[in-house]
Amino acid sequence: MTVDHTGPRAAAAPAYDVVVAGGGPAGAAAALALRRAGRTVLLADAATGPPPVGEALPAAARVLLRDLAAQDVLDERHHLPCYANLSAWGSGDLAAQDSILDPHGHGWHLDRGRFDRELRERARLLGTDVAERTTARPAGRSGDGTWTVELRGPRERRTVRCRWLVDATGRRAALATAAGARRVVHDRLVALCLTLPPSTTPAPDASTLVEAAPDGWWYTALLPAGHRLLARYGDADLLAARQGGTDLLTDVARTRHTGARVSAHPWPAAAARRAPAHTVRLDAVHGGGWVAAGDAAAAFDPLSSQGILTALYTGMRAGQAVHDHLGGDCTALTHYAAEIDTITATHLRNRRIFYGLEHRWPRHAFWRRRHTTGPTDPADGRPNTRPDTVPTPGVPA
Repeated sequence: MTVDHTGPRAAAAPAYDVVVAGGGPAGAAAALALRRAGRTVLLADAATGPPPVGEALPAAARVLLRDLAAQDVLDERHHLPCYANLSAWGSGDLAAQDSILDPHGHGWHLDRGRFDRELRERARLLGTDVAERTTARPAGRSGDGTWTVELRGPRERRTVRCRWLVDATGRRAALATAAGARRVVHDRLVALCLTLPPSTTPAPDASTLVEAAPDGWWYTALLPAGHRLLARYGDADLLAARQGGTDLLTDVARTRHTGARVSAHPWPAAAARRAPAHTVRLDAVHGGGWVAAGDAAAAFDPLSSQGILTALYTGMRAGQAVHDHLGGDCTALTHYAAEIDTITATHLRNRRIFYGLEHRWPRHAFWRRRHTTGPTDPADGRPNTRPDTVPTPGVPA
């Protein structure tokens, strides 16, 4: 990004207060928060990469969606209620966490594409300009702090101006890294994901299932249309040679619980999709004229099942922080960055605790790495400052 201190553009009034790059939950939440605060917003959804599928949303998200005036995006016509989470972790036996004990009720298995579209539509109805299938590329920043942003889509190319940028571009953090921020990586976790066709027999229930294995762990859950998501999580170097559907079928047959769940579904011919799942955050989540939200700011191990919840929260808080900053509060972005620090430290601490509960395979590389405190995951939870060396192809499942 370049800064232009001269020329007539510096005096031109910006068309928008904020341009949000990224149309997922974080970007939509930021746009909703900004519009509710009275700011003018353009939300650019690039729609690049494979479509996300099969993600779960915990019940606590109802509170955030209500705060964003988007609580009606969840309904049982399009999203599947989840009443329990099952796990075989630390033992071969299944343990259950029932939603009856959750004060917010049950969670959801999302039709993720619909969920994202409806969040963007709520932002549009509130007055956000939504540019579908459009990338937002900052072309420069003038002396008065105003950005020039190039919008590129299949039907148009145009230039707009804004006072602030929100980077909600996911793990690649395209705007933030272009501005000099660095990704801080804590592990090498990847997912091998496969969507199975609907079963010809009724499913036992719509619970999620997590099962530990010698070289990682498995996740499976029903999708709203009757398909089933199967995901195998492990370190990139340990799963490097196991991406074909046949490999996944052979490996899942060795499990005690996951294999039984998927056996009722036809096995697809397609190869598994490889997706990044490592814990990563930016060393700085805001800078001159920009702030990062969602996975662009911090992306966590999917074992936490907090990905979309965190994206909604950080998107909302980033939007609020930008509004306050533009209104003259010079501490708003610093407080937002401190929240990201706290969220990250809490995740790292909880991640160590949960991986530490599984002790059946202490000599296997996957578990040995997680039972040993190393330079990429210090005991006090503070991130290191090395650059991201893990490739991030596509969008995580």
